[in-house]
Amino acid sequence: MTIKATALRDDIFEYLVENFSGEDELLAQFKNEAEELGIPIISISQEQVRFLQFIIKASKVKNAIEVGTLFGYSAITIARALPEDGKLISLEIEPFRAEIARKNIEKAGLSHKIDVVEQKAIDYISNLPEDYQVDFVFLDADKNNYYKYVKLLDNHIPVGGIISADNAFAFGFITSSAPERKPEDVKSIKSFNDYMNKWDKYFTTISPVGDGVLLSLKIKN
Repeated sequence: MTIKATALRDDIFEYLVENFSGEDELLAQFKNEAEELGIPIISISQEQVRFLQFIIKASKVKNAIEVGTLFGYSAITIARALPEDGKLISLEIEPFRAEIARKNIEKAGLSHKIDVVEQKAIDYISNLPEDYQVDFVFLDADKNNYYKYVKLLDNHIPVGGIISADNAFAFGFITSSAPERKPEDVKSIKSFNDYMNKWDKYFTTISPVGDGVLLSLKIKN
C-alpha cells in the first residue's frame, strides 16, 4: 500500500502555525511595517522560521551567507539560531531595503551577528578570500543566478556544510508546463532543483514547508 503525505489542510496548517511558528511579535511587527513601506512580503513564512533554525542549530552552523536580505526577516531568523560568536553575511542590492533591514536588525539586538552588505551578490561572492569557509548558505533572491552562486560558493563550503534555497516549489508551479506566475523564475527553480539533485558532491532533498525549502548537504569535496 502506498502511503501519501498528509495533506496540509487549513486546520492542520493552523495547528502548525499555532504551535510551531518561530515568528514572534517583533518579526510580525517588522513584516507589517515593511508592507506599509511598500516592500513586498516575499520573505520566508512563519512556519519556516523554526524549521530553518532547527537545521542551523542541529548542524552547529557558525558562519552563514544569505542572498536576499529584503527587510531582514530571514536574516534575524538565521542569526537567532547561530551561537553568540556566529556571523551572518546578508547580501542585498537595493539600498532602501538594506537600510530598513539594518534598522530592524539593530532593533532585534543582532547587529553584532549580522552584516548587511549592499552589493551585487555575484560580485561579493566572487571576491571572497580563498580560505573563507561558510557552513550555511540561504538563497532567496534572483532565481536565475542560484546556479552561479552555488558554483562560486562550493569551494568555501566544507563537508557537512549546507546549501538551502526557498521557493523550491516555484510558487506552487513546479510541475506546471505553463505557469501563471513568473515563468522564467519557475524555469530557473526547476533547473536549479535538478542540478542540485544530480550534483554528486551534495545530498539533496526538499522539505514541503512553506513554498518548499531545498536542502543540500555537502558530502564530499
